[in-house]
Parts: sequence; structure tokens; C-alpha cells
Amino acid sequence: MTTWSLVAPLPRPGRWHRPLLIFAVAMVVLAVAATAAAVVDPREVTGAGAWLKPLKFAISGAFYTLTLAWIIGQVQRGRRIADRAGTWVAISLSVEIVLIFILAGLGQSSHFNITTPLHTAVWAVMAASITLVWIMTLLIAAAVIRDPGPDPARTLAARTAVILALIGLALGFLMTLPTPGQLDDFEGIVGAHAVGIPDGGPGLPLVGWSTVGGDLRIPHFIGMHALQVIPLALLALELLARCIPPLADPRIRLEVLTVVIITFSATLVTVTVQALLGQSIVQPSGGVLVAGIAIALGAGTAITIILFRKRTRRPDVAPVDSR
Repeated sequence: MTTWSLVAPLPRPGRWHRPLLIFAVAMVVLAVAATAAAVVDPREVTGAGAWLKPLKFAISGAFYTLTLAWIIGQVQRGRRIADRAGTWVAISLSVEIVLIFILAGLGQSSHFNITTPLHTAVWAVMAASITLVWIMTLLIAAAVIRDPGPDPARTLAARTAVILALIGLALGFLMTLPTPGQLDDFEGIVGAHAVGIPDGGPGLPLVGWSTVGGDLRIPHFIGMHALQVIPLALLALELLARCIPPLADPRIRLEVLTVVIITFSATLVTVTVQALLGQSIVQPSGGVLVAGIAIALGAGTAITIILFRKRTRRPDVAPVDSR
């Protein structure tokens, strides 16, 4: 009997990058620890709970490294380079997260803080660590790009996820630039995530993104976590292929995934411009609002056309002998 294989198999668990997996598990443990610390420690740093930043970084780091471990598992050619780069990502992120937790325990700001020689040294080490993460992720991206996988959609997902994550990481460097206020009245802080307002103030629950001004953490976060969003979007398409007949065709999945990637990229550009304009994420206006509506309508229309235009097409998949 012959059946149709709709998707390529996932990489074997043993092929996932082990140091990154270990780091991800450690971040889960630290997230629990940070949550417990937040309950018993009421101190605040720059207007937020002292343990909120360690909690966010632990959760974000867990998702980032878990997905990167999976993406490295897709690599055949250039696997040795990708493995070594992944190990350095785990090491560099470990250095940064340890420093963040130590400064949180001291009730002091870990980012942008150069008030003393010690704080300057800590901030320099953190900056060097995240720069190394960016360079190593670039090497992983190069390995993924030059290594075509067995499934076109999965290959596209891995490639674009890493590239968009690189862009998201790079957007974080915008926060290291001194603000006009800091240049006029230096008080030991260089850099900020807020635009048009001082850091701190009212923000969204958990993430803390400003509700009254621009916030560069938003494009940084969205871009960096393309590493999860794009592969998860593909996984959703592969699961939906069981109940939506057009998606059983890998060519249609590839086209829908392309729309998702374009939509995500346009959203990243829009929220970056919004932050630089000093607009809050919850108060879009003008061109930003128009762009957001256009992106949503365009994505919905494109996906609808793809699904209905090719509904009568037979899935173009390789037969698998299941005897």
C-alpha cells in the first residue's frame, strides 16, 4: 500500500544542539527562581520590579536557544561550524544572564549603567557578550542558508527565521546610543529603550513596554523571536494540512509561509518606525496605523487567494511505501 508523506520528518532528538538545550533548561529553572524572588523582594529598579528583567531574559533566552538548537539540527553541510557557533551562543548568553541576576540581587540596573568603574566593566562585558551572540548567530545563518533541506518550506522557515532574528538582535544596539537628555546632563546612564520619554513609567504587564511613548524593546523583541514565530507558523501549516486539503500540497504551504514571512517582516519595519517616532504600541496613529491595517488586510487577502485558487490541485508529494 502507498500513502502520501505530507511533511519532512523532524530532526532526530540527538541532532539538536545539546549545549543550547542545556541552556534552555537552565533558563526555565532561573525563570522559576526569578518569579519566586519577585514575590519576596519588593525592590524596584528604574520603576519596575527588580526581578522582572531577569524573569523576562530567562524566558526569552529559553525560547531563543531552544529554537536555535532545532535550527542547527536541520544543518547537514557546515554542521561543525554551526555546532561551535551554537556553543558560543550558549556561553555568551550564560555570561549575560548571570550578570543580570547578580545586579538584580543587588537592586541595581544592569543595562546602560556606567555610574562606577565596576558598573562600566559589567556593562562592557554584557555588550561584548551580546555582540558575540550576534556574530555566532550570523555564522549559523550562513550555514543554514548554504544548506538546502529536504522540505522547501522548512528550509525557507529556518533561513528567514535566523535572518530576521539577526535583524532583531541588531535593533537592540539602537538602545545603547545616548539620548539628547543624557548628552546634556550626564548622570552615569548611557542609552535607553524609551523614545521621547524617560525610561520607566507606565507599561504593559510583564513585558513592561511603554504605553505612553516609543519603546525600542518592541522591535528588538519581535525581530529576535522570529526564531520561534516562523517555525511555529510552519508547524501550524503542517498540522492544518491534515484537515485543510489545499495545505497538503507542499507548494501551497510554501506560498502561504512566504506570505507569513512577508507579513512578519513588514510588521517588524512598522513597529521599528513606530518606536523611533515615539509612538506607544497601544496608540498607533497616522502612517503607522494605516500601515498596520494594510498589512493585516494584505495578508488575509493573499492567503485566501492562495488557498482557493489552488483548491483543485493534487498534492505534489513523494510517495512513501508503508508496507
